Amino acid sequence: QVQLVESGGGLVQAGGSLRLSCAASGRTSSSRPMGWFRQAPGKEREFVAAISWNGSIKYYADSVKGRFTISRDNAKNTLALQMNSLKPEDTAAYYCAASGKYSRISDPLGYDYWGQGTQVTVSS
Repeated sequence: QVQLVESGGGLVQAGGSLRLSCAASGRTSSSRPMGWFRQAPGKEREFVAAISWNGSIKYYADSVKGRFTISRDNAKNTLALQMNSLKPEDTAAYYCAASGKYSRISDPLGYDYWGQGTQVTVSS
């Protein structure tokens, strides 16, 4: 069993920054990719970013490329998402996901474990 706990969400003005963190515990697998997804009210959960097991390869949705940076620390079992130049359309609940599959890196179905989510609200 793996537990994921996100933190760092909040209310920010457009153009501002937030840093999300995800702490993993339990039988985590540092050899699998991890990712961030988000879900706005009435919309499907969408891919934001993912990172390979050792952090050498990073994947981003086109909508966040150049503004968001994903990172992980396997020694501390943590995942982070630095979000800069935030836009109102970034408003959503953000979810940490673990034990992903490289063949489904941007598919929510490709991950085995999920956190409870943290809300990010960007005001215009």
